[in-house]
Amino acid sequence: MSMRTIRQLPYEHDELFKGEISRRIPYHRMYGKSYCVPALTVYRESELAELQTASEAVHRIYRKVQQFVQRYMPDEYLVERLGIHPGLLRAARMEAEPDGITRQDWIVGEAGIKCIENNTDTPTGIPEVAYLEGKLLEVLSRDGISADDNALHGPSSGMDEAIQSALTELIHFYSRKGLGTKVYFTCYDWHIEDQTNTKYIMHLCEQAGFEVVYAPLEELEIIPNEGLHHRGEQIHILYRLYPLEYLIDDREEDTGLEVGQALMDMVADGKIGLINPPQHIITQSKGFTATVWSLYERNEQTPEFCGFRLFDDRELEVIRTYLLPTYFEPSVFMQNKEPYVAKGIWGREGKGTHLIEHPQSEEMLKGALGEVEPAQTDNPDLLHQADGPRTPEQEEAVHIAAYYEGQPKIYQRLWPMQSAEVQTEEGLFHGYVLTGIFVIGGRFAGVLPRIGEKVTGDMAYYCAAAVATVPPNPPVI
Repeated sequence: MSMRTIRQLPYEHDELFKGEISRRIPYHRMYGKSYCVPALTVYRESELAELQTASEAVHRIYRKVQQFVQRYMPDEYLVERLGIHPGLLRAARMEAEPDGITRQDWIVGEAGIKCIENNTDTPTGIPEVAYLEGKLLEVLSRDGISADDNALHGPSSGMDEAIQSALTELIHFYSRKGLGTKVYFTCYDWHIEDQTNTKYIMHLCEQAGFEVVYAPLEELEIIPNEGLHHRGEQIHILYRLYPLEYLIDDREEDTGLEVGQALMDMVADGKIGLINPPQHIITQSKGFTATVWSLYERNEQTPEFCGFRLFDDRELEVIRTYLLPTYFEPSVFMQNKEPYVAKGIWGREGKGTHLIEHPQSEEMLKGALGEVEPAQTDNPDLLHQADGPRTPEQEEAVHIAAYYEGQPKIYQRLWPMQSAEVQTEEGLFHGYVLTGIFVIGGRFAGVLPRIGEKVTGDMAYYCAAAVATVPPNPPVI
């Protein structure tokens, strides 16, 4: 299999990620190592064109299935199959909101391109794509490294505008419901990556002409029967970089007040507008991916259930071409001895994800209960370390690992990733490329390439996207 082309820039990390770049992307180093690398992931124009068309087509299918789930699937399905907390159901079933900010994860390679996940609740990586990609290409152009670099351009130059357009549509939607146009932006203030992502979007919203306030989660206050407040001011529109599956379980330490439930009740009652909208919790669940495939396989049966055929022939072709078989149990893959992936339904950054590259037999059906073997992941198996004293950091890591490992799982056909080599501060890294595609307001907006292990975790490197313009055919002499 061919490797992805990486255009290494002739700079050391600290030569490039300094000054304005360092201020705008303060997490260019994370976890004690570089996160952003001085290199570019090069895509062909034909690849980018297909990714643009495919990501928008897949997004339309996701929206269609989301509405189908809202209208036709019982609460039990949302709770048991999608893993949605019962306290989120009323808000999750709200309809008609415009689209927000989403990021699909794609594998791009010789075997074809496949969308393997959809991040719709709290997608990050926005400043890297909207700002840093263009900055790196600007540096390359300014320094005139080589003639070949003139043929490189960025695929994400319209992302700022796409974010502003989507936010404007959402704010006006909420304004028509009597919630005004002032937007509060929240996340954990101590989390530098989340804070940077949140403030980046906040500044774009301000540039679009709206009044904005940064209100860290630590400063928000729920007053029962009144509303959500920040420093005495009531909040009616809230952008939150905080997952709903976490929020719903939040309680006040002193009083035991279920603040998460109180907030979601206000959302369901139309007193607060959320960005991203609460319906995104449906598509965030990896159980949703299995739902799409189940409906695809049963498309001819849907008229008996709801009176119409859910997918037309064009949509069936999109699903067949760009999505992967995904189920709530692994027996199909085991019977066929076909490699597959097991994923926790709320897994993030590769946590709770395992590769089963060599299925043995149906005796492994215990995998359906979450006891997946053999499991191959790039994350340390913290749950099965030898007993012994642990540091507080290790205890926290074990707690996090247990949270993700204990979730219900879905099972997806394993698709080969394209390899790549990139020079880092730690030396030459040989890994695999995962291509994030931002779809904002329903339209393609940007590309987030990461190079990591076969399971892309939070230790993966961001290697900005660039598109190589195909030179014209030489004249025939």
